[in-house]
This record gives sequence, structure tokens and C-alpha cells, in this order.
Amino acid sequence: MEQFYVTLEKLAQAADLTVAYTPAPLRDCKVASAEVHRPGLVLAGYYQYFDNKRIQILGLTEFSYLKDLSPSARAAHLAKLFSFKPPAILLTHGMEPMPEMLALAERYGVPLLMSDEETSGMLSRLVSLLNVELAPRITRHGVLVEVYGEGILILGDSGVGKSETAIELVKRGHRLIADDAVELRKTGPHNILGQAPANIRHFIELRGIGIINVARMFGVGAVKNSIEIELVVQLEPWDRTKNYDRTGLETEMYDILGVKFPSLLIPVMPGRNLAIVLETAAINNRTKEMGYNAAKELLGSLGLQDDISL
Repeated sequence: MEQFYVTLEKLAQAADLTVAYTPAPLRDCKVASAEVHRPGLVLAGYYQYFDNKRIQILGLTEFSYLKDLSPSARAAHLAKLFSFKPPAILLTHGMEPMPEMLALAERYGVPLLMSDEETSGMLSRLVSLLNVELAPRITRHGVLVEVYGEGILILGDSGVGKSETAIELVKRGHRLIADDAVELRKTGPHNILGQAPANIRHFIELRGIGIINVARMFGVGAVKNSIEIELVVQLEPWDRTKNYDRTGLETEMYDILGVKFPSLLIPVMPGRNLAIVLETAAINNRTKEMGYNAAKELLGSLGLQDDISL
């Protein structure tokens, strides 16, 4: 699988970090591990299984321990930590680096960063940022919209009406996330985050009109940078020889990076208002997530309980 990385410059901007020392511009310093580590055991002299690809965080506990050591012991333990050359060492609670730290950072070429935030909060913040930036990802040709809070990925062949449906949804008060290319990132075991590549964000192509900027035309309330996928809708031209689902009893699933989502196949034909269909699909998907299925209730009221699993 392709290895992704994020620069320290991007992390520093997102997490409000300041620089005590850096051997090179932060844009050239890369982080490839989504894990963040507090090196208490290393400072105590236990070096086995240490992962030097992780950002190391030193909080009040680590600082208090280091201050209680003799100068020689402190220098030895810090030298061992810096010698592993982690991508960065971060000091929290607004603490200033010890003189030994600055000397060792320069000696081993390790970026030394600072934050005014508490250790646990900063650790959580960094893990969240890294999970998004380093997540496995793929790109799909489609449209991503938010409808009543549900992230709907619209797929289909070119020219089937995906972008036109998205514009109609925007006019009805919903939001566009991505058009044409949707970047999908696996941020958790059951979570896929969708967004647009930065260079085409908020733009949409309409055949016969051209490229428009949705944020400029409809306002910033009509767009959103990212959303978690909840439902996949596949559009295709209406095939009169094909039997389409008319009850919704069985839910088809669509796999994205090993995560499965409910999927609908919706036929397209002249005169059919797809925006209203997708609004209904979004609400229906939410009611199913809450445990209610209208088709099951109807068949139950008709006395057909034996034919369904209530």
C-alpha cells in the first residue's frame, strides 16, 4: 500500500505549534506515522520496541522526572532519545526546552516544537490530524453532497446527471463537497471521509454552461470541505428490461476500502426529479439507521410477517 506523509509545517499550522529549533524548513520535515508517543520508558532507560517514526511528546510528568535526575543521567537519557532521530519532539504546557535539549536537537538534527496546550489535549489533537492526513485513500469519479446531514456519494457514468443533481440539491439548501473527483480516506475501522482535491474544491462542471464556483455563486453555506460517507447512490439510464427494487426490503452494500455502505441503484429518465429522490433516500437511510423500515411495517400490516425478518 502506498505510504503517505504529512509535513511538520502543516501540523504546526493546524495545531498552533511554535518552533524552538528545526534543522530544515518545516515544509521539508515529514511525518509518516499516525501514532504519537510519550517516551517515559525511554527516559527511564528502557529502549526496546521504541518506534522512532512517531512524534514524541514531553509533558509535565516527563519534565518533572528529568529535573529530578542528576545532570549526567539527564544528559545520557536525553541523548539516547534524540539519537533515535524521531520526526519531532514536542514540549507541551508552554514549557521552554532545557539547554541540553537544544544542544542535542542541533547535534542530531531533530525538530524541537512547543505548545501551550495540555499534554492529553495536544496528543488527542495530533492523533486526529494524523489519522486524516495519513489515512489510506482512493479517488472515485463521482459527486459528494451533504443532504440533511447525510454524506451521499453519487456514482455513475459520465453524462448521467450527477452534477446537475448536485446543483439542484444545492439550490434546495443542501451542500456540495466534491464534484468529478472525490477523495475517500479511511479514517477509522468503519469510517470513510470524503473530500475534494484542494485544487478543484467548490468547483463544479455543468455541460452547456461550463465551470462554476458554487461557493461564489450560492454562498459559503452551500459548500463543505469534507463529510463522512453514509450512503452510496449509483445512477444509470433507465433500462425498461431491468427489474429495479420497489420495496427496499433488502439493502445492497458498496465497499470502499473495506468499509461497506448502503447502496441504492436509481434509474434516470427524463422528467424524474433526482434531487427529491435523493432527499427521500437520505431521510429513509437515517430512519433505517434508527431501526425503522417502512417496507417491513407495511408487509407486517398485510400479515406477511413470515416472509420477512421483523
